[in-house]
Amino acid sequence: MVYWQLFITYIKIGLFGFGGGYAMLSLIQNEVVEKHQWLTASEFTDIVAVSQMTPGPIGINSATYIGYTVTDSVWGSVVATVAVCLPSFILVLLIARFYQKFRSNKYVDAAFQGLRPATVGLIAAAALLLMDTENFIDYKSFIIFGIAFLLMKFTKLHPILLIVLAGISGLFLY
Repeated sequence: MVYWQLFITYIKIGLFGFGGGYAMLSLIQNEVVEKHQWLTASEFTDIVAVSQMTPGPIGINSATYIGYTVTDSVWGSVVATVAVCLPSFILVLLIARFYQKFRSNKYVDAAFQGLRPATVGLIAAAALLLMDTENFIDYKSFIIFGIAFLLMKFTKLHPILLIVLAGISGLFLY
């Protein structure tokens, strides 16, 4: 029964998780912590941290870890991972098949334009969701973020260089 619930939960997350893994985090947290209560908020935060450090997409990594944690079995990992990937896989196949035919359609273009702000909103919701008393962002982090944002916006610095510079800044500030 838990495998079926896991599959249905992650199919929904994969279907409505526009914008990638960070945008999915608020959906995952709502389903896993609030609705099904498979994990506590602290356990979820730990899984997100491990998923960020592990190579690969955070949405898939977290599905794998949560599937294992919920079922204590590798099969839980497989079910959650396949379920979160399946909707995207099917949609990409359909889009690839029909995109060339409809790429100049104004409605298709409008749909893609509408998904952009929704994606930003979902990522912002995930950031706010992970901010609690244990993970509060202080003023130093805001300063690093602000400087990195401005450098990204107004210079041609490579994003990886900005990440390294932010890490070095954090090392000195903390």
